Amino acid sequence: MIAIDTNVIVRVLIGDDPVQSSLARSLVENEQVFVPVTVALETDWVLRSTYGFDGGRVCRAIRAFGGLPGVTIEDAEAVARSLDLAEGGMDFADALHLARSSHCAAFATFDRRLKRSAQAAGLANVKEP
Repeated sequence: MIAIDTNVIVRVLIGDDPVQSSLARSLVENEQVFVPVTVALETDWVLRSTYGFDGGRVCRAIRAFGGLPGVTIEDAEAVARSLDLAEGGMDFADALHLARSSHCAAFATFDRRLKRSAQAAGLANVKEP
């Protein structure tokens, strides 16, 4: 298994560099690849900030990539839950923070927007310090 960086995923999804995109597709089609959670998070940021994707399009892109036969995403259950929350309007990064810390009694934040969106999603354990 080979771990891959954000730029490999982006080349597969966007195809904006013919040489790199071809190499990235070949790697993903012919090898078992591992996507660290941090790479999934950075992919969200790159697709939004560089390519102008909205939240729904980012979620669809990450799900499509993660569904490819040779792709394994670290903590896939937490990433899938985060994508569900993001599709409901929560920021993907915030959703990932919550999903990866779900084993804790609560999540403390000063971010009121995060607290409101978490409560709207039925996550009552997001609190102010």
